[in-house]
Amino acid sequence: MILILDFGSQYTQLIARRVREEKVYCEIYPGNKRIEDSSRFKDLKGLILSGGYNSVYSKDAPWPDPRIWKLGVPILGICYGMQLIAEHLGGKVSPSKNREFGNANVNVECSCSLFNGLGAKETLWMSHGDKLSKIPKNFKIIASTENSPYAAIEDTAKKIYGVQFHPEVRHSINGKKILQNFILKICNSKRDWTMKSYIVDEVKRIHEQVGGSKVLCALSGGVDSSVAAVMLNKAIGKQLFCVYVDHGLQKFGETERVRNVFGKIFGKNLIIVNAKKIFLSKLKGIIDPERKRKIIGHTFIEIFDKEAKKLKGIDFLLQGTIYPDVIESVSIKGSKVSIKSHHNVGGLPEKMKMKLVEPLKFLFKDEVRILGRELGIPAEIINRQPFPGPGLAVRTLGEVTEKKLSILKEADTIVTEEIRKAGLYEKIWQSFAIILPTKTVGVMGDARTYEYVIVIRAVNSEDAMTADWVKLPCELLGKMSSRIINEVKGANRVVYDISNKPPATIEWE
Repeated sequence: MILILDFGSQYTQLIARRVREEKVYCEIYPGNKRIEDSSRFKDLKGLILSGGYNSVYSKDAPWPDPRIWKLGVPILGICYGMQLIAEHLGGKVSPSKNREFGNANVNVECSCSLFNGLGAKETLWMSHGDKLSKIPKNFKIIASTENSPYAAIEDTAKKIYGVQFHPEVRHSINGKKILQNFILKICNSKRDWTMKSYIVDEVKRIHEQVGGSKVLCALSGGVDSSVAAVMLNKAIGKQLFCVYVDHGLQKFGETERVRNVFGKIFGKNLIIVNAKKIFLSKLKGIIDPERKRKIIGHTFIEIFDKEAKKLKGIDFLLQGTIYPDVIESVSIKGSKVSIKSHHNVGGLPEKMKMKLVEPLKFLFKDEVRILGRELGIPAEIINRQPFPGPGLAVRTLGEVTEKKLSILKEADTIVTEEIRKAGLYEKIWQSFAIILPTKTVGVMGDARTYEYVIVIRAVNSEDAMTADWVKLPCELLGKMSSRIINEVKGANRVVYDISNKPPATIEWE
């Protein structure tokens, strides 16, 4: 595996994507966290130190565990990561008079191993305000720009490399080749990480973790929990019990769909719990998005705990946590703050009565879909658009009430129907409706109305870490707006969200 130490760069997840595209397994690890003596790192082939928004010479700059320099594996530092290498090994980093942001013309020493196969001049993406003013002893300059004479350095004896630019972003024309050279040639990694191999390894790991114990699955009917459930079913069969909580925060018809599809797979081991009143009562008067997520997370666990007691002998809880959930929920001291807690990460209570089984924890969304296909899960489930764990609670801004939920469900159904009719459902990452706590004045049938505003949101993404708003045809937007205003009692205005992630997030809460 390749271990990526994250120092807060907005591009860290892209590094992981590029490594996995080469069929090499990697994980992201908090940059300033202690490197434990763990079996997770027994097959470590190389380290990549990510960029970050700090200056290495600042008082609160995050630094890696000193033991990384003694692991005996190749190291590649990117931007801030390169500056860490320089400062640690006797070089010097200083503020740059002319900052570089965007494409830069880089003079490359293409005979070196890191840049093998590149041209003498390359267009690469820069994003920095500091630069090296002195390189460490025994290092050689292998790239430069007009503003950065030390744009890339190497110590071939120690196999330590640093680049000031970002090879992981698509703006770096041959950035992928640079990463290939490091991963495959310098680290000698094998291209042996596939979904078939992942299934074999994960089934073995699940057996070791679970043994003969019973496992309770938090089944939502979405892609993640469905793939996780089928994965566990493959590994432990009838030791798995799937609990679907009807919390009233789902789309229309979701409970019936789950009963029809998964009842055939799990039989009597599928348990459906009606908890609509419990969730609505606990969410009453709650406006803050973080409190909503945490209340929903805690309530889920309470219900699962209760069901586990009925079943007796349940020691484990299965969750469909995926990598973006973990990455967005983590907080790295001195490096980055968490974006938001996820109901199955930050929302978990500290003292939980069951141990977690998370077979998808290190997979991105598109990888989860590939895994699902390998497991033979029907396309109608695998191709579903992502749906948030806390359900429509995070699409109901302000207090969650039965009335607002009913309005939102009707509007969301119309959005989905029209997107499907237009043949766009499987081409768009997510498309959905949101209800605002704001009411606006309208006119219907010569009478004044004062009703809720519905937002339509449609985005495209590869892994939910970044997203672009979709330029839906005006005719389609007009049709959705017309239907919502005419058919949904309680809504009299429709708007369209044209925000990208970042700076916005996909969900509004």
